[in-house]
Parts: sequence; C-alpha cells; structure tokens
Amino acid sequence: MMERQENVVVKKSEEFADRIIRMCKYLGRRKTGDTDAIKQVYRSGTSIGANIAESQYAQSRPDFLTKLTIALKEANETRFWIGRLYAGGILTEKEYESINTDNEEIIKLLISITKTIKTT
Repeated sequence: MMERQENVVVKKSEEFADRIIRMCKYLGRRKTGDTDAIKQVYRSGTSIGANIAESQYAQSRPDFLTKLTIALKEANETRFWIGRLYAGGILTEKEYESINTDNEEIIKLLISITKTIKTT
C-alpha cells in the first residue's frame, strides 16, 4: 500500500512541476511585472518534486521522512506564492483554482504519507 502512494505522489509532483514551469513561462511572456513572485513560485513549485525524487533514494527511514517533510514545506510555500499571484491579479480565478487544486492534492498526499511514516 505504501509503495502505491509513493508512486502516485512522484507522478503528481512531476506533473505539477511541469505545470509550474509552463505557468511561469506563460506569466513571463505576459509581462506581469511581478517577476519576484513568479521566480519564487517557480523555485518552490519545482522543488516539491525534486525533494520527492530525492526521497526515493533516501539512506534511511528518517532521511526519507525528512525529504518528504521538506517537500511538504515547499508545497506550503507554493500555496503562499500562488495566493499572492492571485491576490495581485496576475492569475485569474480560474487559473488560480486550477493550479491551487493540484497543489492542495499534493499537500494532502504528503501529509498522509508523512503521518503514516511517523506512526509505523
């Protein structure tokens, strides 16, 4: 059961990173003016998947938990930056809801996985 969850979160985090990259390229072409927020969401949004990928080759169970906890923190930071882009009028409501829904799904998966690791 745990292996299946890990694979789902790996796949979703890769797809999310790809979406973040496309979104940031699109926003950059629109010349929104808030390049700092775009850079931050790019960094944190792609870092989620990078940390999950690192966790797949963790040296120990505590190392595995640490990598996934870092991924969760990055997902929370991404939530913040997506919210700022929406509040600043850079993302439309539809764009915000779409990307935020994907991020929230990853957050829920990471919370579930990390809770399971801590209790087993």
